[in-house]
Amino acid sequence: MNTKHDNVGALIPVRLESERLPGKALMEICGRPIIYHLLDRVTACKYITPKNTVICTTEEPSDDPLAEAVEAYGASLFRGSTDDIIERFHAAITQFDFDAVIQVDGDDPLSATEYMDLTMDRLLGDTTLDIVTCRGLPLGTAVKSFSKNAMEQVFDRYRSTQNDTGFIYYFTKTGICTQAEVAPVSPDHIHDEARLTLDYRQDFEMFKAVFEELYMPGRLPGLSEVVRYLRSHPEVVALNTNLNEEYWKRTQEKVALEFEDENGKLHSIPMSIPSI
Repeated sequence: MNTKHDNVGALIPVRLESERLPGKALMEICGRPIIYHLLDRVTACKYITPKNTVICTTEEPSDDPLAEAVEAYGASLFRGSTDDIIERFHAAITQFDFDAVIQVDGDDPLSATEYMDLTMDRLLGDTTLDIVTCRGLPLGTAVKSFSKNAMEQVFDRYRSTQNDTGFIYYFTKTGICTQAEVAPVSPDHIHDEARLTLDYRQDFEMFKAVFEELYMPGRLPGLSEVVRYLRSHPEVVALNTNLNEEYWKRTQEKVALEFEDENGKLHSIPMSIPSI
């Protein structure tokens, strides 16, 4: 199924009604909404253009401002289920007729473009794979690439329609999909303490510091440059690294996902907190 002729896209789940930091995708850094900084990084991937970058949001009126911002950027939009991201993704892949997608989280404005390329290279180069993930990268920089076939398999067997937290575990923790991992290709891509995901006000202050130092219009800092800055500015890392334990505990509490195996037996997806 996977060939160089595949129709490849990007899916980014985003909604504005966040419990911890409402409206975060439209909060501005360096005079631009955070979602634009993320879109810059996604559309810099060699497989991706603005038109095949799809912001997957909800049909709630609260997400109307997000829809307007996405359209102004020139990216594409899909609106679907509020809590069921599996259904939202499946419908988006069907509507846009994607054969494979790069999946990037909307909370991660420093997602690593380099690994968008690498995970999709690996996926398209091996027809036995359903999904390729990353390991060993700073929290909030890793991305995934998966096939339409993976989406169809998960859609057939998932059973929990409230899956906005932990949805990716259907692909990686159930045995439904065949998977591979891409490890860091350089020691300059590793920072075990950095927290580069946007959930709390402290996260915003960290991103503000990083972007105000590294952002230049028309130029994207690579992961090496981001890591180098963080290594030389431990005070910036300290702005939010203490939130990691709270983040993982909350994830464990919210993840309640069930799926059916090939014999129709119902299973729960195990969730454990990584070592902090």
